[in-house]
Amino acid sequence: MITKSKTKKEEISHLLRRVCFGGSKEEIDFLSKKNFEDAVDYLLDNEDKNSVPTDLLRRYQIDLSDVRSVNSSGAFWMYRLSHSKFPFDEKIPLFWHRVFATGQHKLIQGKVMTSQIEMFRDHGLSSFENILIQLSKDPAMIMWLDNQDNHKTNINENYGREILELFSMGVGSYSEQDIKECSRAFTGWTIENMPYMAIKMRNNTARPYNYVAWQFKFDENDHDYEEKEFLGEKGNFNGEDVIRIICKQESTARYIARHIYHFFIKDELPVPQWPHKKPLDEEAIDFIVKAYFQHSYNIREVLRDLFKSKYFRNENVINYRIKSPAELVVNAVRLSGGFEIPSEEVYQATISSGLMGQPLLNPTSVEGWQGGEEWINTGTVVQRINFAADFLGNSKKKLIKNIILKKPNKKNLLEICLEELGYIVLHKTTAVALNDHINDNEFTLNEESISIIIKLIASSREFQMT
Repeated sequence: MITKSKTKKEEISHLLRRVCFGGSKEEIDFLSKKNFEDAVDYLLDNEDKNSVPTDLLRRYQIDLSDVRSVNSSGAFWMYRLSHSKFPFDEKIPLFWHRVFATGQHKLIQGKVMTSQIEMFRDHGLSSFENILIQLSKDPAMIMWLDNQDNHKTNINENYGREILELFSMGVGSYSEQDIKECSRAFTGWTIENMPYMAIKMRNNTARPYNYVAWQFKFDENDHDYEEKEFLGEKGNFNGEDVIRIICKQESTARYIARHIYHFFIKDELPVPQWPHKKPLDEEAIDFIVKAYFQHSYNIREVLRDLFKSKYFRNENVINYRIKSPAELVVNAVRLSGGFEIPSEEVYQATISSGLMGQPLLNPTSVEGWQGGEEWINTGTVVQRINFAADFLGNSKKKLIKNIILKKPNKKNLLEICLEELGYIVLHKTTAVALNDHINDNEFTLNEESISIIIKLIASSREFQMT
């Protein structure tokens, strides 16, 4: 059932929280002039190739601009996440980074990781077949899962296993023999000048100017050209052939549908439980699967159908998903007006996301982050509340200044604050408690007290959810 009680601006606010990283009052007001379907199209069809102005970085913070160290790569992406004029362009790489988890702690190479994110940005809304091909040629993924050591005379099954188990079909949809045949198909998919690049990776530290761009190479002399039998089909398959076979499987469509539901609709069970537990909403999964095949695996069109559907606007999913650390941090930074440059704030925000459990470009394993309740424990809750409250409650930031300019009184202060934070809807008990605090005789309306109200809202369950 589509929500009837929500106002137009509240529905647009929900759209921006899920499709982007939340919206400011100005952004929500702008999109509210469109009908909901047109608003979805506006967010999905951006063709601005310069949505993140990086000239200030090149001029004032060169360490972020050219990713001179491993530490600056995550911060560089954090800057882009927080400043993109079309944040959906950054939300998609965050989605795929969670599915195709790759970590620079093994690669010791920051630049190659930002290049992978750029690949997700360029191809992440194309067909899933193309996405898997680009992933399989990505130098960071090749080195992360050791495909440079996958030779026709001695196969390495790491990538062949994970592309089936974690990246496309899920456990139980293939055999051990399929893994071997898949791995054979990817022999020869390696890095240009591999011996030198391996030495370079081991020697890389935070020294300036030490990075060399890794390039994909197909080594035909190291590829297994013999016949293979994969998922019931026989042929002289290469990597692109097995990806074509993978993408037409029903299990692939369902596995990716569940990831999409998990990220954009509602927290699912952890991925390892999926082979044993049914989806939370099988009807919604069926809808996504149908769109997957109807649109020839095109992710942009699958998401377009989903965002316009009843499953996205259902009362049971609005504000029922826990913000990931990156979503929480970016939401707070964007609402506050972004980072000043040059500034250490971008590094602080990146570190905070890691302390909350999501270090950008550094997932702990190939399984990535499970999400949902994994984000919440006694330590991360304190970090989440403190970051959001400190950043949003900073009276030097744009948010507090905007509220002061509206000259609020005790009667409308809470409403103005909630609007400026993206038309947040509080639970009745939360709203009553905040209004009681505002109406207390000792409450004096000034910059400091407005900051306190913002901090209290940022600490609420409603702000921590999306």
